[in-house]
Amino acid sequence: MVKSNMLDTNLKNQLAQYFGLLKTEVTIGLSAHDEKSKKVREFVEEVVALSDKVKLVEKDLPYTPSFEIKGAFDHGRIIFAGLPLGHEFASFALAMLQAGGIAPKIDDSDKKRIESLGPADFETIVSLSCHNCPDVVQALNIMAILNPKINHTMIDGGTFQDLAESRDVLAVPAIFKDGEFFEGGKQSLASLLDKLGTKVDKGEFANKGLFDTLIIGGGPAAATAAIYAARKGIKTGLVASEFGGQVNETLSIENIPGFKYTEGPDFMVQMKEQVTSLDVDLMTGVLADGIKAVSDKVEISLDNGAKLFAKTAIIATGARWRLIGIPGETEFRNKGVAYCTHCDGPLFKGKNVAVIGGGNSGIEAAIDLAGIVKHVTVLEFLPELKADEILQKKLKSLDNVKVITNAQTTGLYGEGKVERLEYTDRVSGEENKLDIAGCFIQVGLIPNTDWMGDSGIEKNKMGEIITGNDGATNIERIYAAGDATNSKFKQIVIAAGSGATAALGAYNYLMVNE
Repeated sequence: MVKSNMLDTNLKNQLAQYFGLLKTEVTIGLSAHDEKSKKVREFVEEVVALSDKVKLVEKDLPYTPSFEIKGAFDHGRIIFAGLPLGHEFASFALAMLQAGGIAPKIDDSDKKRIESLGPADFETIVSLSCHNCPDVVQALNIMAILNPKINHTMIDGGTFQDLAESRDVLAVPAIFKDGEFFEGGKQSLASLLDKLGTKVDKGEFANKGLFDTLIIGGGPAAATAAIYAARKGIKTGLVASEFGGQVNETLSIENIPGFKYTEGPDFMVQMKEQVTSLDVDLMTGVLADGIKAVSDKVEISLDNGAKLFAKTAIIATGARWRLIGIPGETEFRNKGVAYCTHCDGPLFKGKNVAVIGGGNSGIEAAIDLAGIVKHVTVLEFLPELKADEILQKKLKSLDNVKVITNAQTTGLYGEGKVERLEYTDRVSGEENKLDIAGCFIQVGLIPNTDWMGDSGIEKNKMGEIITGNDGATNIERIYAAGDATNSKFKQIVIAAGSGATAALGAYNYLMVNE
């Protein structure tokens, strides 16, 4: 009998409902021949018992325990090595539905890009506690569903720990292509397709016409701007590499009015549903790489060679994690240097780690890690921590955390992976070393504005776009919102509010001048 912590009544009921949607039969090929495979076998057997359309066969697969999902049509191999529970339960359910004839919900342009790919065997090593891993697993599974030349195996790093260690996996998701490391960290379907060298055909943008307002970006500022503009009844478009922005990397959100608790990906899914319900032309899979005002309109160039035109434009391209510019920072990314504690924290269980940064994000990371790792050292450049008092109080209650202020981190070193951090005491000048297995860098954000080139849009010394009280830039017809601007505080609710402001500013401009 399957234990309650594997498939409880709620999960069984969910799966039974999903399986009721299956259009064709799905076969699960199980490779579980030894004692350590018992739980996987029990899981699969319980799944099969939920529907007459799901069949079980015994197979020999490259990994044990594992199982393959096979539909009644020609598609690539989809294998789950280990138990797909935790965050990966949704990946398993979706793979079953898609193998059973339910078409993946993706843009036609992305479907064409997938179908153009050549043969590839992908493996993704995940942690079941990683909230970014399912995005990668589901994206690669979709590729396998739509292109018979693409194969994908999800590998639970906890079940196959020796494999993860032999490949020096210190951050998840870790993607391997044809046996070689391909990419790590959070990835969307669009970003994976970009890295595989496919582009959205520029012909997709040939007949877009002239937008009243075109928003550049996919985060909460951009989404709110699109909602406000569309509700005014004007022709609105939104172009971004992917929808969600930085919020997709935020697991716990507790400071948005009306939401006692939500998670970043869920919050942005709701925003996307609202945007699309208003007939906003949502264009993803491309990046803007230039903007300029030309006579009575704004021209936005894209990285696939296409151009879009609008009467007004709103830049809401957000920000990305700031690099601190020390040796080892980029060399050891995914080899000990990490950014997401929820994703990568479990990989450092029982080890010593460091957190660079004493703001809210740094102290939140240290608190999360303290419950997983052996010891956490927080290094802050300034004489005191900048985090909220409630977070500092919580931090002080933990006995396996040490805070070092006035610490200038000078480098990360090791043989193939992070083994040591070096820093200088800014008061005494003394040089110090810490033996660590991982380093989580949390030192703030840098605006995504370098793509604008010589547009003439005024920025401050931090690269942030300077805006007026209506979101206007110094260039007529061009507005900006969110973390890409000189707003003092970088918060989801503030970004959303500035998106509304910019949209109303652009609308007022149209009413007066058009």
